[in-house]
Amino acid sequence: MDRVGTALVLVSAAGFGTLGVLGELAAAAGLSIPTVLTFRFLLATLLVWLVLGARGDLHPLRGRSLAVGVALGAVGYAAMSGLFFWGLTFMTAGLVGIVLYTYPVFVVGAAALRLGERVTRLTVVALLAALAGVALVTGADPAGADPRGIAVVLAAAVVYAGYITASRSALATVDPQVLTAHVLPAAAVTYLAFGTATDRLAVPATAYEWAVVVAIAVVATALPIFTFFAGIRRIGASRASIVSTTEPVVTLLLGAAVLGEPITPVTVVGGALVLGGVLLVQIGPK
Repeated sequence: MDRVGTALVLVSAAGFGTLGVLGELAAAAGLSIPTVLTFRFLLATLLVWLVLGARGDLHPLRGRSLAVGVALGAVGYAAMSGLFFWGLTFMTAGLVGIVLYTYPVFVVGAAALRLGERVTRLTVVALLAALAGVALVTGADPAGADPRGIAVVLAAAVVYAGYITASRSALATVDPQVLTAHVLPAAAVTYLAFGTATDRLAVPATAYEWAVVVAIAVVATALPIFTFFAGIRRIGASRASIVSTTEPVVTLLLGAAVLGEPITPVTVVGGALVLGGVLLVQIGPK
């Protein structure tokens, strides 16, 4: 396996893995979810456009492709992100990362229902393993777990699976990075409108608040997007998806190191079941 490609995907997983911890820091600083997500998507949009523009790869979408990109961002990605950050108000960042990472299994299920892909015995085992991991974490009620949070983040995983499934048709004719460049601003507009309507949108007031928001936009959004696509070019999508399963592990470890979140044996076993289910669907027969 290409070491550079693997390293790029690991950097991407580590970047995405910081989102839960940074989200907890943003909440502790008093930043509302609409504020965090509005500035996350606005700043990430600026960075993505600058990089793609400098490379000559930014091509504005038109017609149906534009409509699909806007819908994916304004509805799908916006809803998933909001549910993710809402889940952080109930649970630790580590547990949110574990539960959200059930989404690849739901992607397989959604593809079977919507795209007619074959459901194998391995797929069923993978789904059961992932859900058993979530049930174990919830049922044992370790520190930081909350059934409401589990429900919210599972909903985020299902929405994200739907987003990925729906984006497959667009990606048949559109470069993934170009699609992302349209998804991000659409999501930003959603939270700009929502935050304004609910009077929950505010400009970060201190250097620390800006630092957290910028870190979310750069470290947890723009950087991992580019490194993931760069890694895919070198090692392929299947291998990249397997390497990226390190993401919830990063979140769990960072949550313990930065926020002092507990890592219990039950959390480790439940997380291992979730990742085991994900790996089964990634390496199983296609």
